[in-house]
Parts: sequence; structure tokens; C-alpha cells
Amino acid sequence: MALGALSQLGNLIYPPVCAACGRNTGSHRALCMTCWSDIRFIERPFCAVLGTPFSHDLGEGILSAEALAHPPEFDRLRSAAFYSGTVRNLVHALKYRDNTHLAVMMANWMLRAEDGMVKECDGITAVPLHSTRMMARRFNQSAELARHLARLSRKPFLPGLIRRKKRTIQQVGLTRTAREDNVRGAFVLAPHSEDLVFGRRILLVDDVYTTGATVSAAARLLKRKGAADVSILTFARVLDETI
Repeated sequence: MALGALSQLGNLIYPPVCAACGRNTGSHRALCMTCWSDIRFIERPFCAVLGTPFSHDLGEGILSAEALAHPPEFDRLRSAAFYSGTVRNLVHALKYRDNTHLAVMMANWMLRAEDGMVKECDGITAVPLHSTRMMARRFNQSAELARHLARLSRKPFLPGLIRRKKRTIQQVGLTRTAREDNVRGAFVLAPHSEDLVFGRRILLVDDVYTTGATVSAAARLLKRKGAADVSILTFARVLDETI
């Protein structure tokens, strides 16, 4: 049977649906027009360090009040889209419903937002899960995003570079201070991996940036081990509005 006929037969058995809402679409791994129009990508102008979008252009290299008052543990942060609506649905579909095929599409959007961080990095790694949570979930959604980013950009993928030695509680619903306390001392570097970090530019990937407590703890570890630069790239970011 020809490939075209096989594809048509496959579409009859498994009709293409929107990756976010389940409505019928014209192709697999796509979004319907309603969901696509709901996405709010994070575009310039934004803070040069935190990537927080500004309501109007203040000039090149301008920092937000948050970045000036509380300089982060990492060097730069970029995210692809606001964590709302369709984007939230995609994150939940990947994270909780095992739709790992979505990581390819999501990684492509992250490449669109990376602002040179991927091109400049020496390796890409992900925020790890604790081993018990990894056993329950069977995969790490952040590692899936990092793996596809590395493949698409042809950059070294560093799986398992950071390990989570402390089983933390879920961050959802915690205050900023509680989140920081929750992940304090949670991460260690994998044995015999210092040479992968010392003097290197590391890109750290996570699915959603909320207060930054988790990625800050991981970035602090990498900096302590001699990383020359630690940049953060996430698929989504929790933001109310532009500033």
C-alpha cells in the first residue's frame, strides 16, 4: 500500500485533532484556529535580563525594576509564551497526560524565543525530577523539551547533569518564600561532570517559569561549580500583564 493511502487510512482511524482542545484539524500535531489565536507569545520589548515584556519600548538593554532590585542567580531568562489558555493546556497535556509528541512543537516555539542563548551555549540540560517522581511520571517533561532543543539546534544534550537529591513538595500554591525554602539545597551535580560545567555556558530548560525559585536553585549550583554563564529558557511564563 502506498504511503499516501496508509496516511489516509491512519487519519480515518486516528483523525487529526487540535493538540490543545481536541477539535478536528487538518493535520496532526497542529492547533485549531481558535486555540492558535489564543496564544500570547512574549515579544520585544522586554527586560534584557528577566525577559519580562514591557508595554512600550524603553530602549536597548533596559532592565526591569525587579532585575535591578533583585538580580537573579542566572544570567538571562527567556520564555516563549504567557502561561494561559492554550499554552496552559499544552503544558498540562505534556506533563500530566503523557503527550510527549507535543514536545517537538513546543521546542520549536522555544527556539523562536531563545534570543541567541541556544546559539551561544556549550550544552543544554533540564531541571531534574526526583527519582520517586520520575518513577511515577515515567518521564521528565523539561528533559523532553531540552532533548528536542538540542536535536533541533545540534547542540550537546547533557541529560542528568543536575540531580535532585531532595524530594520537594509540589510548588503549586506556595508563596515565593515557601518555594525558595522548598528547593533550597535540592540539587547536586552528577558525579564526574565538573568538566562539563566549569568555564562553560549552560542553557537550563524548564517547562514553566513562575517565581524562578527552582531554576534559581539549579543555576546557583551551576555557578558554584564554575559555569561561565547560565541562561534559562522555558516554554511558558506566569505573567499577569506587561509592565
